Amino acid sequence: MLAALRGGDSKSGVSPFRAVMLALAGTLGVGNIVGVANAVWIGGAGAVFWMWVSALLAMILKYAEILLAVAHRRQDRNGHFFGGAVYYIKDHFLSRRHFRAATVLPAIFAALILLDALSMGCVIQADAIASSLKGVVNIPVWAVGIMLVLLTLPLLIKGSRGISALTEYLVPIMTAGYIILSVAVLILRSDRLGDALCMIFEGAFTFEGVSGGVLGFLTCKALRVGTMRGLLSNEAGCGTAPTAHASADAKSPASQGVWGIFEVFVDTILLCTATALVILVSYDEVALLGGDGVMMTIRAYSTVLGNFASWFFCGAIFCFGYATLLCWGGYGLENLRFLTQKKRWYVLYYLAFGICILIGANGAPSGVWDVADFAIAALTVMNLCVLFLMRREIRAHTLPPLPPTEL
Repeated sequence: MLAALRGGDSKSGVSPFRAVMLALAGTLGVGNIVGVANAVWIGGAGAVFWMWVSALLAMILKYAEILLAVAHRRQDRNGHFFGGAVYYIKDHFLSRRHFRAATVLPAIFAALILLDALSMGCVIQADAIASSLKGVVNIPVWAVGIMLVLLTLPLLIKGSRGISALTEYLVPIMTAGYIILSVAVLILRSDRLGDALCMIFEGAFTFEGVSGGVLGFLTCKALRVGTMRGLLSNEAGCGTAPTAHASADAKSPASQGVWGIFEVFVDTILLCTATALVILVSYDEVALLGGDGVMMTIRAYSTVLGNFASWFFCGAIFCFGYATLLCWGGYGLENLRFLTQKKRWYVLYYLAFGICILIGANGAPSGVWDVADFAIAALTVMNLCVLFLMRREIRAHTLPPLPPTEL
């Protein structure tokens, strides 16, 4: 992984670093803030443990799907790479002469990504941004919605390269600021840090937690909510991030796949853990806001650092959410490109994305989280089946060929 991180910029396409920053823009956002707060509120502190487990196990899935996306990507007339999970799904079934599956399954997958782009990538992000600006700066939510539409749609119309150029600078800056703020809180509340860690491990292995591990998602809130919010945060195995990584001018599919491991580590192990610990060290003071994940997280920071933290965190939520809006808007466009080349569908997509921003800014409907969870779960099931079917190709790209004497 460290060797891959030292890769230089590309002269003929999107650099591997820019591609991973674009992918991180899609994962750093509500999953790290609202998703973590909701996981702790609904599933208890033990949900954090299952987020760790899901992240560690999902690293190999992220590696595999990015590897396949780079191996099966396409190149447009200008020499720019593009691709995603829909292309390796199509290629796999075409290579086995399953023509109907090669047509239907990628189309369903692309439609699910469009659904996820409009729900989790748009409505939920706009809701988080509007909620934070309303609660801290008292900006009317309708004004926030109009501002987001004016800031987002022009970049979407410009295309994915404009989006990746912005996120290359925005993501590292906001990530560094978020980590510094979190570390400051944990240092000032270091006397409660041990108790917070105990809550995580004790909550994960209660009777409900153990039974949930045996019976699955239906019996344990900590396991079910923690794993779903972990997937919402790092998207490993869902087949969404390969859309960003496919544009990289990588040295090899495996070298770009290693960036996926780094991406999951930064997103879930580092940032989600920081958010969860900050909430838990002040949980008695923020639990009353459990119904509002944004304000619950902001209060956890401002309780320790004062009003300055509210303003800083409000800006951080705006940056995280805006970057995610752009990234998911790009994901939707790439998968719409797979489905059709007719311009009227692109116009309808831009209109739908703008309307969903306005809906989210005025308060995300309660069922949106269920829609996002359904889309992510369906994408993950389909993608994991294909990764398993293509395991030999993944192995071939990963491991060097054996010498003739060992064959």
